[in-house]
Amino acid sequence: MAVPQYRIGQAAEVMGVSPDTMRRWADAGQVKVVRGPGGRRLVDGADLARFALEQAGRDELGPVRAQSARNRFAGIVTRVVRDRVAAQVDVQAGPHRFVALITREAADELDLAPGVLADVVIKATSVGIELAGGREGGRPGARLGATPAPRTPRR
Repeated sequence: MAVPQYRIGQAAEVMGVSPDTMRRWADAGQVKVVRGPGGRRLVDGADLARFALEQAGRDELGPVRAQSARNRFAGIVTRVVRDRVAAQVDVQAGPHRFVALITREAADELDLAPGVLADVVIKATSVGIELAGGREGGRPGARLGATPAPRTPRR
């Protein structure tokens, strides 16, 4: 799989900052950029994942989205660990790190790898992964769920 590349605006949304801030980071060499068709600057997806992890603990990033935090976070995949049946997917969304356990098949169909933009979708005790733009293997609007975490009984 080729490493994905993102427009400055897309990278800024993932980081929870303005496009101007993303441009300043690129100009300062904090994230790798290349020139795409028409001279447009594109941010290297794997390098954006690295940078997101570095910035995770910093307070000045601001909110990830202007939505309820309990529903959806735009982020970037920073790590995928696959075994025969399941996959652990780590997503960095601004200062927030999410870990989802999904099926290996789902991770393979979504072609998840570090640098891929993904939304973390939270519903009750279940966390799932969606590709940015709502596409799953080229099929618009599909969503894959994850197994809920076990609950500890209250005393």
